[in-house]
Amino acid sequence: MWPTRLTPFLLLSLSLVATPALAQDTVNHFIYNECPTPINLFIGGNLETNIPVGGMYSKVTSIYEGYWYTDANGGRYTGVGTTRAAFWNPSIYALIKDAGQINTGMQLGPVHRPNPDGTCAPVICNDATCNTTFIGYPPHLPVGPTAPAPFHYCDMGANTSFSIIFCPDGTFPPNTGVEIQPLKDAVKCLDVRGANFANGTPVQIYDCNGTGAQKWFFVRGSTKVRLANTNFCLDAGSTPANGVGLKIWQCYDNLPAQQWNFTADNRIALENQGLCADLTDGVTTNGEQMQAWQCTYLNNNQVWNVYLF
Repeated sequence: MWPTRLTPFLLLSLSLVATPALAQDTVNHFIYNECPTPINLFIGGNLETNIPVGGMYSKVTSIYEGYWYTDANGGRYTGVGTTRAAFWNPSIYALIKDAGQINTGMQLGPVHRPNPDGTCAPVICNDATCNTTFIGYPPHLPVGPTAPAPFHYCDMGANTSFSIIFCPDGTFPPNTGVEIQPLKDAVKCLDVRGANFANGTPVQIYDCNGTGAQKWFFVRGSTKVRLANTNFCLDAGSTPANGVGLKIWQCYDNLPAQQWNFTADNRIALENQGLCADLTDGVTTNGEQMQAWQCTYLNNNQVWNVYLF
């Protein structure tokens, strides 16, 4: 059952009156954010926009743009670990996820009620156990209305319109977060010293071990770097400067020491302060505390990889 929304129908009606029929491979998309936080919308691996809580974003585009997803709640900006909407032509659609956890629930389908023959139905996945999606890329390509589930078919023709709803149940599914690893050493992770989740505990480099002390939530662009499933954030201290050690601290809104930007070149930079999360002296010895340091071009001590597992 679709949520009660008149907006897509009104927008679609207006578009039919105001514009000629869309090309056969062009689709109207209406994207809704029902998640408890704002989300980034990615299309084909590119950051498209940020959608506020309860907000809607519309876009007319080719179906060949790629996957539609968000990096919220521990998803990766590349699409790994996310629930993804996919289209093969204006009539065939499906959801895709990876094995294991997902970052958000998703609902995908044409903007009208399902047909009596079962076509044009929405596909919904709210948790990692759902069986309505592909796990990874489909092993075969769909062929018209005979495409088997989890493919879905709707013979809609021109002026096709689809709705994508993130978090249709209004919540995030459980997610353990992501590991943050220095470019210089893929077996080391950003770690909360001693797994002591308390104000002031240093953030250090340590052998990756899969524990909660090494799992984080953050997104591409403006972000907090939050220790997964806690209210502690990566913090650069009351007076951030070169050499100041990084720590965790209770998360606060609008606190400059906790407001970071995960950049396009994979730096974790304090917003508007010219400082980056830095692997102190490039040392990867267990227990070495991370520091803030002036962001420097081509400084690999400040480049971080993000992995889900």
